[in-house]
Amino acid sequence: MVVDELTEESVDHLFHALSDSTRRDILRRCAEEDRSVSRLADAYPMSFAGVQKHVAVLERAGLVTKERRGREQLVHTEPDAMDRVRQVLEELERTWRGRAERMSDLLAGRPRPRNTD
Repeated sequence: MVVDELTEESVDHLFHALSDSTRRDILRRCAEEDRSVSRLADAYPMSFAGVQKHVAVLERAGLVTKERRGREQLVHTEPDAMDRVRQVLEELERTWRGRAERMSDLLAGRPRPRNTD
């Protein structure tokens, strides 16, 4: 998947999901192995419903999916999810590196032609 295919809304969901340390920890735990929501809830000092809300935010961002197995819901990390995050961050890095290079050139007295892309 190419970054250009990601909508602004989906990028917002990604950053929102990753902005919380509990959600990042849930993502890490589920990357190690699939976990049930109830097993995840045992790991945090919050209610089951609180953990469910965190999982829902991760799910909305496309970082995890849930699968019902009997009475449990297993949380899976989406294999392509981290690639999407990496692509978004790499695009931001390219943008900022380009800006820093242009500022450096301007400060050194080497004006660069503007990119007309």
